[in-house]
Amino acid sequence: MPHHVSPTAAWSELRDGNNRFIAGEMLHPSQGFDRREQIKVAQNPFALVFGCSDSRVAAEIIFDQGLGDVFVVRTAGHVVDTTVVGSIEYGVDILDTRLIVVLGHDNCGAIGAAVHALTTGEQPNGFIRAVTDRVIPSIVSLTSAEGGFVSPNTDVLRREHVRHTMSMLHSYSAAIAKAVTEGRCAIVGVEYDLEDGHARLIDVIGDIGDVPFDV
Repeated sequence: MPHHVSPTAAWSELRDGNNRFIAGEMLHPSQGFDRREQIKVAQNPFALVFGCSDSRVAAEIIFDQGLGDVFVVRTAGHVVDTTVVGSIEYGVDILDTRLIVVLGHDNCGAIGAAVHALTTGEQPNGFIRAVTDRVIPSIVSLTSAEGGFVSPNTDVLRREHVRHTMSMLHSYSAAIAKAVTEGRCAIVGVEYDLEDGHARLIDVIGDIGDVPFDV
């Protein structure tokens, strides 16, 4: 995949790679000796994936990409802090990546822990609480008329958290917002299905062309 591509082409490449992964027809590109020689001095990834640290959701595998293709940032529950924003700004402004993918997935432990905290008042031990504290703002608005938290189905929670993460990146970072405004980059929200391997497009900030959402 050429480095200097449009956000539309970048998403198309990731989508095609995911389709190969689903079908069990992976190409495993950019993984040989020649590729290592090519990128040993510098990297030029065409896309950036910010996803959950879950061991079942490895970006390079589910999108069938290789060395130097994708700049990856991961935290439990894809929660945002200043180092995450700085890492993504580095990918956009220094490495000139053309697409930011916020990658959520079903059966996310961080979302489950946040729901448990909201419904019971019980917090996890240690610094795990720092993760749930950053997930809660994404889903706490899902309240009943009486003001108590209502836990909707997990699909709703996951998509709400992905969209909130997208909005945070766009609103917190002037560099990211500028890149989106100028059309140099776009932000897509994607949810990964652990059962069928499908990475579904659920939302977009910016322009990736006339691409239908998957939900």
